Amino acid sequence: MVESRKYDLNLIFQALSDPTRRAMLRSLSKKERVITEIAKPFEMSLAAASKHIKVLEKAKLVNRRKEGSFSYLSLNGKAMMSADRWIQYYKKFWEDQLDSLKELLEEIE
Repeated sequence: MVESRKYDLNLIFQALSDPTRRAMLRSLSKKERVITEIAKPFEMSLAAASKHIKVLEKAKLVNRRKEGSFSYLSLNGKAMMSADRWIQYYKKFWEDQLDSLKELLEEIE
């Protein structure tokens, strides 16, 4: 099994389990943003948005850069890649099952 040493997959998948956090990551995939800009599309307080961001930071899915009094966040693609590698390892198992199902259905026809 593929294991990540630098990134905690439990924290990554926990962070990705929430649709608001996934939307925040999608926003960050386009460009680096300040926290207020990330929070703006959501009907929540800045404090609530900050809690979501803390979960993303704990999972190392985002990087924070301070410039003066502003914090800029960007997507950490390396953490996302560790989750992708884990998923890709198991992908072959369901692809084999789908290939077997296809063969069975072709036999039935």
